[in-house]
Amino acid sequence: MPLNRSKKKTPMPTQKPEVRRRNFNEVALGYSEEEAVSEAQRCLQCKKPGCVEGCPVQVQIPQFIKRIAERDFEGAIKIIKETNSLPAICGRVCPQEAQCEKNCVLGKVGEPVAIGRLERFAADWERTKGIRPPVIPKKLGKKVAIIGSGPAGLTCAGDLAKLGYDVTIFEALHKPGGVLVYGIPEFRLPKIIVEQEVKFIQQLGVEIKTNMVMGKVLTIDDLFEMGYEAVFISTGAGLPKFMGIPGENLPWRVFSQRVSNQNKPDESLFFSQH
Repeated sequence: MPLNRSKKKTPMPTQKPEVRRRNFNEVALGYSEEEAVSEAQRCLQCKKPGCVEGCPVQVQIPQFIKRIAERDFEGAIKIIKETNSLPAICGRVCPQEAQCEKNCVLGKVGEPVAIGRLERFAADWERTKGIRPPVIPKKLGKKVAIIGSGPAGLTCAGDLAKLGYDVTIFEALHKPGGVLVYGIPEFRLPKIIVEQEVKFIQQLGVEIKTNMVMGKVLTIDDLFEMGYEAVFISTGAGLPKFMGIPGENLPWRVFSQRVSNQNKPDESLFFSQH
């Protein structure tokens, strides 16, 4: 495998400022195949990869990057999905600079390998080619309920489904995704990406029930009576946190969460003149 000795990451194409100021489309456009291969060839294939230690889900990073360098893109996404069911999302919004890329040895003499960009490339490549339904494991006959369909809930559901559990997600809102849908703007994480990742979780056999406000529609005791043997609570941090600073209780203040929820391509948010 040829080695790219560049000390800098392969640049990722982005929308030009004069274009993106007129739309809410994704700013970062992603690597082409040639750009991804070039960046993958920067990886030193360390014998003791610190990048894997820095990954919360222990993705075998050198292995999938090697597949990209060899143009085996299908092999790359298969390796990623062994431990990460949401690669298109993680490749976009996961803080790689504080996790996997932070441990990359290339960062000591230049810029680390663009692990997140390569993960995104592999996931987007699969999406354009058509995501193949995963192999459904043999069921264990045990039911698990998950409250909340944000990143924690979806990840837990995917991991349990791969182990053979019957998983049901109960979501309070009318769409699954939690903060991925209601808290991150379109130009950072397109909703179509979230929908595709949720679809993959459902292909694993996970059932998602929306408009299910726990405590009103059902209680945790009800779930156990329905035969669920375990409940994972992943309701997220849905309420803003007060900081104890002057002016935060004034009537015209607006929390950033509300702006994120409403500032979509087909909506506008009214700000008063105060």
